[in-house]
Amino acid sequence: MDHQRVQHTGGCHCGAVRFQVWTSPNLHVFQCNCSICTKKQNHHFIVPKEHFTLLQGVENLTTYTFNTHVAKHTFCKTCGVQSFYTPRSNPEGYGIAPHCLDPGTVASVTVETFCGEKWEESMLAHKTIRNMSRPAEKDTL
Repeated sequence: MDHQRVQHTGGCHCGAVRFQVWTSPNLHVFQCNCSICTKKQNHHFIVPKEHFTLLQGVENLTTYTFNTHVAKHTFCKTCGVQSFYTPRSNPEGYGIAPHCLDPGTVASVTVETFCGEKWEESMLAHKTIRNMSRPAEKDTL
């Protein structure tokens, strides 16, 4: 597993919301087909809360929840872009939209399909997703 971390920065379309995230330059992105991810075309990678910092725009964020209300779909009130959110699979972390990162720090992107239509079954079958928001044992900066 890749334990090297780099600082990525990103934000919403209008620039009101800005964040930084420390993770690998080689992103493991999930493409989910649950009802909301399908509508939003939500592709995301997961990081521990400790590796995410909201730099500006807390007052410009609003949140949508549904069903179990565990996932917090946070987006900019001005432009409507969801650059990050709290995923149901990892409520102790963040799901980051790779397309909202500033250019220059991503080396590669691997996309994995996740069957959100059968969320409970998929979570049981997936070997690593629940641990993706936990810091790695040997994290390095």
